Amino acid sequence: MAENARSSEGPYLRLTGIAKSFGRFQALHGIDLAIERGELVTFLGPSGCGKTTLLRIVAGLEAQDWGTIVQDGRDISRLPAIRRDYGIVFQSYALFPNLTIHANVAYGLVNRRKGRSEIERRVAELLKLVGLPDSGAKYPGQLSGGQQQRIALARALASAPGLLLLDEPLSALDALERLRLRGEIRALQQRLGVTTILVTHDQEEALSMADRIVVMNAGRIEQVGSPRAVYETPATPFAADFIGKINVLPGVAAGRDRVRVGGRALLLARNDLIEGSAVKLYLRPEDVVVHRDPATGQGAANTLAAQVAKVEFLGAFCVLGLAPEGTDFPALSANVPRHAVDAGGLEPGAHIAITLPPAALRILG
Repeated sequence: MAENARSSEGPYLRLTGIAKSFGRFQALHGIDLAIERGELVTFLGPSGCGKTTLLRIVAGLEAQDWGTIVQDGRDISRLPAIRRDYGIVFQSYALFPNLTIHANVAYGLVNRRKGRSEIERRVAELLKLVGLPDSGAKYPGQLSGGQQQRIALARALASAPGLLLLDEPLSALDALERLRLRGEIRALQQRLGVTTILVTHDQEEALSMADRIVVMNAGRIEQVGSPRAVYETPATPFAADFIGKINVLPGVAAGRDRVRVGGRALLLARNDLIEGSAVKLYLRPEDVVVHRDPATGQGAANTLAAQVAKVEFLGAFCVLGLAPEGTDFPALSANVPRHAVDAGGLEPGAHIAITLPPAALRILG
């Protein structure tokens, strides 16, 4: 059974009309958001978008100017941080360097005047849970960065909070440690069933860990959805551009289901366009279909000749820079598996054909 399971109805956390200004700078503009019990939700966006400010408001470390926060049916909008039910993990670990690992994990329990036997049991349980059962007698300086962040997580979970707040907890770690620890945190969160908010600017981290992603920009929510939904069906140009790479093709509607781009009319999987209106088409690089034989698909919808301008090696796949031929069509990027690049002789200067699938071409905003 999940450690934090309860029986109340409705979303576990509801934010309504949250607004915050710092002088003349409007950091948050009327944020509305509902988070379900047991979810891991990420606040994803660039630096300065308001994601950390929103997390701090949930924690009571910052006071909102307007709006309400209801957690598990209780209005906590104006409660001080100490009276709110959460644990928090910061980017900087924030461990006490002069205390042992055992004392760091036990810190909150001691302050809550828990009994010695309960503290010993809980600390041992948590150190085992985070994979460091024999580290109680050590000091933070004797542990690696990833190990210290595991201890910070154990301390945040010590009091079995209903809400876990993670403020970019992996950004100070090296790439391999980040990859390892994000999997461990996700597995632990699912095992405990604790409702969790993760603040990050790392799109891969958000896509791999979240149940839902809240894409933020300039103090507003651009989109909320599952990782797959925000990637495959972005709601706004910002969401499309910030999460993953994308081709942007400016054009003019040439009918209800066609857009003229660089002298070529492209078919779309929709029929509600207003002829003559300026639009932008968005297409993920992996949705560009590459044909090694330039004669492939001659005359087929959205198929055109192109030349490989460059090849960028990224390990498992390569990014092709493509220059469509015989038109004013803009340059494109296409993601192709490494083995397909080798087998097809897709090197700079190669003449190929490409298809832009109608269903993959989207108009946003």
